[in-house]
Amino acid sequence: MTMRLSLTAYKQVQPRVNFQGGLNMKPFFRRKDKVVFVVGPTGTGKSRLAIDLATRFPAEVVNCDKMQVYKGLDIVTNKVTEKECRGVPHHLLGIADPKANFTSDDFRHHASFVVESIVTRDRLPIIAGGSNSYIEALANDDPEFRVRYECCFLWVDVSLPILYSFVSERVDRMVEAGLIDEVRDMFDPNKFDDYSQGIKRAIGVPELDHFLRNEAIVDAKTRRKLLDEAIDKIKENTCMLASRQLQKIHRLHSIWNWNMHRIDATPVFLTSGKEVDNLWDKLVAGPSTMIVNQFLCDKNYVSPIIPSESIKMEPISVPAMAVGATR
Repeated sequence: MTMRLSLTAYKQVQPRVNFQGGLNMKPFFRRKDKVVFVVGPTGTGKSRLAIDLATRFPAEVVNCDKMQVYKGLDIVTNKVTEKECRGVPHHLLGIADPKANFTSDDFRHHASFVVESIVTRDRLPIIAGGSNSYIEALANDDPEFRVRYECCFLWVDVSLPILYSFVSERVDRMVEAGLIDEVRDMFDPNKFDDYSQGIKRAIGVPELDHFLRNEAIVDAKTRRKLLDEAIDKIKENTCMLASRQLQKIHRLHSIWNWNMHRIDATPVFLTSGKEVDNLWDKLVAGPSTMIVNQFLCDKNYVSPIIPSESIKMEPISVPAMAVGATR
């Protein structure tokens, strides 16, 4: 199912008020522009779904993964490849200095600009990634964004035990693809690394520190043992990350009045071989396409135009969150 229609087809003309004497007031009502978010724990297929949707609608993808926003470590941060992008434009992917701290405020500023640019070109912004603090900063903490855009959230969910198994196998594939060498290339054994800054916070970097500091001075058996321990730690921390991200999604869903649709992709992860793609389209991409199509066609939501300087943020009490995720 492919949709190449211009988003103009989904929009309505803004009403105007005419007074005697020919005075034409500026529009006092406007249709909110549409934005789609694809959320979910690490490993659930958010990037794949975002790209699938962007090949079915006139859309572009905006990355909201905390580590993928940095330049470098493409394997460690699991960035989509050029082939996987299938020609779909991606934004905020590998744009930040790896030594800097790209904060939620930084993301909100850059994402707002990118979303506006995409909408101006009559295309649909699809914001995809697992960094829920970035999503919250944009969708809830930015009053101007809330006034201008109507959001649809697609939550890709996978049963945690199944997801744990998948992300552990994914770590093995990343190691085979060169993860160790990628981290080694940026590692200095003569210098203490600060793993609380920039891209070095990414899961896969601090876990290899002990191995990389000792690989040249220990025997082969010990070297293998240290490497296995590091890989096991990467898997453990990735599973913990998935759990924290899922908890955060549940909290945000209960706190905010989000237009959220849960897509259960568990059966796809229990399948192998050629059936995977068919089941993905049937259970994930297909239903998501229908949801987005309905969302774009819904013209009932009209919001008053409010001058940005008059918008005041109300204090919101948020329950204590788990330790912040790094991916």
